[in-house]
Amino acid sequence: MADRVLRGSRLGSVSYENERSQAPAPRIRVGFDCLRGHHFEIPFAEEADLPARWDCPTCGAPSEATNAVPPEPKPTKPVRTHWDMLLERRSTAELQILLDERLAEVRGDAGSTRTRRRSA
Repeated sequence: MADRVLRGSRLGSVSYENERSQAPAPRIRVGFDCLRGHHFEIPFAEEADLPARWDCPTCGAPSEATNAVPPEPKPTKPVRTHWDMLLERRSTAELQILLDERLAEVRGDAGSTRTRRRSA
């Protein structure tokens, strides 16, 4: 009994509506030039936002629209180094004082370890 229920219907996979009475949306064809020399055209609806780039159907390389205006480059921030971040926290005079203190400690410790090794 369950075998006969809805036999022959594909439950939503097929639309029984037709578009015979409707006109298709107006379209324009946009040309693209591939980096490897291929040229192809893609149809778009007139009111669609046209992309500036499209992958080439022949080789898969990125392609630019024939009449597209190149996009403006995004502003980039300069790279911040450790030195730049250090200078944001301390002045050069403060850094010189810290360097002198550390060098004095290293020289003092290095001298005491040398004398211990020689005496042993």
